Amino acid sequence: MAKDLEPGAVGTVPWAITGELILNCNCTVFCPCVVSLGQHPPTEGYCQAWSGIRIDTGHYGDTDLSGLNVGLLLEIPGLMARGGWTAAAFIDERADDDSYDGLVNIFSGAARGTTGLFSMLVTTFLGAERAPVTFETEGAARRLTVGKKIKGEVVPVRGGDPDKDIVVTNTEYWMGPDITVATATQGRVRAFGRVWDFDGRSAEICQIDWKGPGR
Repeated sequence: MAKDLEPGAVGTVPWAITGELILNCNCTVFCPCVVSLGQHPPTEGYCQAWSGIRIDTGHYGDTDLSGLNVGLLLEIPGLMARGGWTAAAFIDERADDDSYDGLVNIFSGAARGTTGLFSMLVTTFLGAERAPVTFETEGAARRLTVGKKIKGEVVPVRGGDPDKDIVVTNTEYWMGPDITVATATQGRVRAFGRVWDFDGRSAEICQIDWKGPGR
């Protein structure tokens, strides 16, 4: 918890982050959760995913979060909206103690607001740990590296006009209204006893503008 906060005050702290999110899951085709809002099951009946967040600008209270990165590991046993999620967070090792606490509060759902749904849907939070988290962009490719635990790269799916991405727009998806359809050219996870390889599976790219608190 960030310093000088009284117990129970986490959910009242104003916070905001803007940037980009990438996600790669085990779905064989584009994730149905985007348009069904979690009412349609993943293509494999369950979801395993890793995600990376690049924070371009952000704050948690008076603590600056700009320039930091976060990695996530997610498991969902069935319909996204039914909960029962398992999650873990990897916080940029460059974060100072206040930034680390703020990011843990945001990505555990304790800070409420946009990510407050995590506190309702995540049953098992495996924990958060500091790690070297890098988020790189080269051309259309986005790469996330979390030490030796996550090594991922996603690229937009090619459309009829090669100069334009395929984008699902105007959604009510919690991450953001416009989701770029992508695929993973690399999607390896070796963390918390999970060994996943999602090369060639579904991926998403989303510009994020999240904020809280939720009251």
